[in-house]
Amino acid sequence: MAFPLDIVKRQLNQMTHRIYSLPILVLMPHSRCNCRCLMCDIWKANANKQEISKEDLVPHLEVFRKFRVRQVLLSGGEALMHSNLWRLCELLREMSINISLLSTGLLLKRHSMEIIRWCDEVIVSLDGSRQIHDKIRNVPQAFDRLAEGVGVLKASKSDYRITGRCVLHRENYFDLPYIIDAAHEIGLDQISFLAADVSTTAFNRPKKWDDKQVAEVALKPTEVMQFRQIIERVISDYALDFESGFVAESPRKIRRLPRYFAALNQDDNFPEPICNAPWVSTVIEADGTVRPCFFHQPFGNIHDRSLDQVLNSENAVAFRRNLDVKSNPICQKCTCSLFLRPGSFLKPVNRTVDTGKSPAYA
Repeated sequence: MAFPLDIVKRQLNQMTHRIYSLPILVLMPHSRCNCRCLMCDIWKANANKQEISKEDLVPHLEVFRKFRVRQVLLSGGEALMHSNLWRLCELLREMSINISLLSTGLLLKRHSMEIIRWCDEVIVSLDGSRQIHDKIRNVPQAFDRLAEGVGVLKASKSDYRITGRCVLHRENYFDLPYIIDAAHEIGLDQISFLAADVSTTAFNRPKKWDDKQVAEVALKPTEVMQFRQIIERVISDYALDFESGFVAESPRKIRRLPRYFAALNQDDNFPEPICNAPWVSTVIEADGTVRPCFFHQPFGNIHDRSLDQVLNSENAVAFRRNLDVKSNPICQKCTCSLFLRPGSFLKPVNRTVDTGKSPAYA
């Protein structure tokens, strides 16, 4: 019995470290953001507006087809701030590519009709119960605007899939049970959790954070102990949400969160990463920069060469060949890994990425 073409090509990716199949593409259409979150520096570059235009994307669509791109995640910045996002979506739709929109939620109501028309699902950022969310986002009524936007989408199409992801850190780890309650309250279909990255230059950081910046976000040893206790209570009190999948992580996986912060304090080892992102996905930033994931150094730029030339350049192939996810210092501290199972996407593409983890790069 012949193996499906997608599996064969993915096997070639792993064996040769060249890209023959690219199931997932993360596209940052717009560089700006409408929030001011303490754990992210993207908004600090708002004066320098950059975006991927239709003209930028069109020359690479044949490569999308060649690499059998099945899922595009519109990340950011805030993708809904793009001047003509729906034209980009139209180009992707013409290729039968599944589209997931990652959003702060502030503009969902304004663009609700277009979102439902062009996007298969929405993944919103939920950082806490009402007051905590607004404080972290540094935007008045951010929670209410998010909830209203979700409500409008659900009123327009009741089965439209809207999930949430929450980045946990010093300002909200204690709010964990109430975040799950809030996700139910505003009508989300699922909520996932990940720890805040404090170790890399991702998310528009010009350089790694200094100790003072890290201390503002990472948990102290006493807070890690408290976090572990909160996790155990949540696993017990919200057992039905874990069983149903409303909480995306299993109890085993969610216990990795305090362990990550303990490792930052050198009180534990970092959880072992399980990731094949550089072999099954790529990230294209608003200025055209191409990365293997959010955290590693770029391979090149789509404004200089075609996407396949960038992904299969000598340095890109060498990077994948030499990358040991378990021992690489960036991978060891990764908070947002992606693992695509070998058989994913063999069935018709639906609304979610089968990663076996949280929503992809949420």
